[in-house]
Amino acid sequence: MSDVARLAGVSAQTVSRVAAGSEHVRPDTRERVLRAMNQLGYSPNRAAQALRRGSFKTIGVLTQQIQRTGEALTTAGVLEAATAVGYAVNLVQVEHPASEELREAVYRLSHQAIDGLVVVQAGRAGREQLALPPSMPVAVSDSTLVDYYPSASADQAGGVRNAVKHLLELGHHTVHHVCGPEDSQSSLIRRATWTRTLQEVGREVPEPVPGGWEAAAGYEAGLRLAADPEVTAVFCANDELALGLIRAMHEQGRRVPRDVSVVGFDGLAVGEYSFPPLTTVRQDFKRHGREMVGLVLEQADSGPLDGSRSIIIPTELLVRGSTAPPTA
Repeated sequence: MSDVARLAGVSAQTVSRVAAGSEHVRPDTRERVLRAMNQLGYSPNRAAQALRRGSFKTIGVLTQQIQRTGEALTTAGVLEAATAVGYAVNLVQVEHPASEELREAVYRLSHQAIDGLVVVQAGRAGREQLALPPSMPVAVSDSTLVDYYPSASADQAGGVRNAVKHLLELGHHTVHHVCGPEDSQSSLIRRATWTRTLQEVGREVPEPVPGGWEAAAGYEAGLRLAADPEVTAVFCANDELALGLIRAMHEQGRRVPRDVSVVGFDGLAVGEYSFPPLTTVRQDFKRHGREMVGLVLEQADSGPLDGSRSIIIPTELLVRGSTAPPTA
């Protein structure tokens, strides 16, 4: 501890307060101490702290771009579940998970007074970028980290299969796809499952259309697809893409669902009130959050678990007005 204090230019007492997660430390001083800890590989003895003080009654939460609907709803589920059992939440957001920014954020969280860490979203960041103390209870969702840590994730593959099969069963020859971002594990799973589902039934696999998670990207994709009269069915990686695409189709004179059927993914409430109402795959984001809190508390009581502890949350196809058989 004295080495950390010397490098950071503070007293050993200040280092101790930072290690214990005390709020009575100036932010710039805290950052300086944390950088010194990281540089020297210093890790406070969390077990000794817990023995002295009992549970910290706080869960750390790491997410990416909380303004996105999925991340916001999942985080709301974490907050609800934590509050229900008397825990507070310490939230940190990172913009670019596959970077040093993630490692620093995790280091700050894991060296504060938390009982465990919930990773709501970390893109395609790898295990090596977390650099967690081995005894830290962790729970993750829909990411490459599910192979290493306990997880609560939606049945992405099942939901995509149901969406694609629904369109094929209506009589569409094939299904086009507007993708989510390349740095999203959920996006990659949806794209791979769309491809595999078409291949399994011997249907043509069209070139996927690059997108993102925003309605604007769906709109641009819709302008591109509307120009092709052979396009009669589109599966979008999320609802916001689908809503943007429907507007573009309308502006280009392609009627939904008479000319083009559209399916989204997520089951956002706004889809029920779009025109036409959006057929979509619903996932229970809040349940993701609740289940991850449960996994963290389970480990706090019984010890760390590995990636074999996996909760798969069912998805549901909601058939509404944006899909119909193709016209002759």
